[in-house]
Amino acid sequence: MGVFSRLSDIINSNVNAILDKAEDPEKIIRMVIQEMEDTLVEVRSSAAKTIADQKDLERRIKKVASAQSDWEKKAELAISKGRDDLAKAALIEKSKVADMAAHLEEEMKHLKEALERTEDDVIKLEGKLREARAKKASMAARHKSASNQVRVRKNLYDNRIQDAFDRFDKVESRLDRLEGEAQAMEMGRSENIEDAFKELEADDDIEKELAALKAKAAGDSEEKAAPAKKAAKKSASK
Repeated sequence: MGVFSRLSDIINSNVNAILDKAEDPEKIIRMVIQEMEDTLVEVRSSAAKTIADQKDLERRIKKVASAQSDWEKKAELAISKGRDDLAKAALIEKSKVADMAAHLEEEMKHLKEALERTEDDVIKLEGKLREARAKKASMAARHKSASNQVRVRKNLYDNRIQDAFDRFDKVESRLDRLEGEAQAMEMGRSENIEDAFKELEADDDIEKELAALKAKAAGDSEEKAAPAKKAAKKSASK
């Protein structure tokens, strides 16, 4: 089973369990990211083991290659000494070592292919992990925005807020009545003051007119008394 197939099975089973519990979307994406991070750790650990196996296999291949060279030299030595039987035995051992070398080379080929697949899986998984983290940030922002909208809507349609506004309306009505009463009382006082000043102005006009009449009367009396005064002066002079 491939890395992504196994990861998909794990995530799907956990997501279904979370959905059954009606969990929030952020929890789902956090779980997915956690599974991907855990899988990435496992894949890297597996890759490290494969690399170690590859290095061990490379050492074994070098030893086998050296053994092949040694058996070939022994075969040459045996031929030079006229020992064809030993040369043949040496070539048989060389053939066995060659078979082992071929087997090790095949194993090395499989390890390289496995390591390449693992590297490809790591690259893809890291890309998916970055995408998941970006989606988590986006979902977190959307979830926060949606939660704020829900809270605002609840406040807007909360009966307690409406009751408060109804009370505000009642208070404003009371204030309107009080202000109306104050204005009515002020209006009455203003009229009384204006009337009082009008009366004062009227009294002042009457006083002026009375004084004028008195002055006129005094002037008329002096004019009438003037001839009598003149006659009295004449009689006194005689």
